[in-house]
Amino acid sequence: GWARYGIPPSGPMDPVAMAIANRLVGNPVGSAALEITLTGPVLRAYGDLLIAVCGAEFDVWVERLNVPLWCSVFVRDGAVIKFSTCHRGMRAYLAVAGGIQVPTFLGSAATYLPAGFGGLGGRALTTGDQLHIGEHPVSDLALRAGQRWPMERRPTYHSPPTLRVVPGPQADVFEPDTTARFFDSCYKVTTQSNRMGIRLSGPTLMPHHAASMVSDGVIAGSIQVPPDGQPIVMMADHQTTGGYPKIATVIWPDLPLIAQCLPGTDVRFRSISWQQAVEAHRAARARWGL
Repeated sequence: GWARYGIPPSGPMDPVAMAIANRLVGNPVGSAALEITLTGPVLRAYGDLLIAVCGAEFDVWVERLNVPLWCSVFVRDGAVIKFSTCHRGMRAYLAVAGGIQVPTFLGSAATYLPAGFGGLGGRALTTGDQLHIGEHPVSDLALRAGQRWPMERRPTYHSPPTLRVVPGPQADVFEPDTTARFFDSCYKVTTQSNRMGIRLSGPTLMPHHAASMVSDGVIAGSIQVPPDGQPIVMMADHQTTGGYPKIATVIWPDLPLIAQCLPGTDVRFRSISWQQAVEAHRAARARWGL
């Protein structure tokens, strides 16, 4: 609700995985959790905990026990939680019963690293940090352990993904053959990607004239085409306005798919109508239980 003042939404890159992790431990879906990107942390429990890890396929260990993902897990006081190899995907989410307690900024617990606000001092976690956990209404956390989120109710991560899109607000500044090239081609996720946007490389997309447009609103999923003709999919930390033409917009249910793409992953796009997008949104929320 702060975009009018230039504040990005921030929050999880894969909001579905984080919401499911919170559901598994009995939290509201918007409770603060940890986003873990490629390299996992080593954590120690100070008190009994109930945790769940969803999203990217990490090996997660509680002491010497390799614990399952998409499942609630009881962790005893003093136990060490360790993330090791990531076999597939990019980002995992660790939720803890009671939620992670940090001061809210503009009504949010999210960390926005570029501006250094939110979360724990506006920064990524480092060695020695301690996180406080809120109270949970269930006194015996062990009784909630072992609950699995059904496979059919998880996002269908696959590589390479085909992302469904609706036309962007400046789709008309691209010639029909340029638009056809966009949908017929394969694009590759580059190493310049980050939480602000997923940068892609592939066939060049140029507007039919050097559009000098007034900056307008940007949302997660907007596909901007900068002067080099290489598209960028805007993500959680996207700027609130932009002056590059937007050829298309990735629909909300498919944002988790690109959020989990490693650099080098191929990505394709498929055009759908806005009516189909609305139906896909409703169907995804019903399937995921959100």
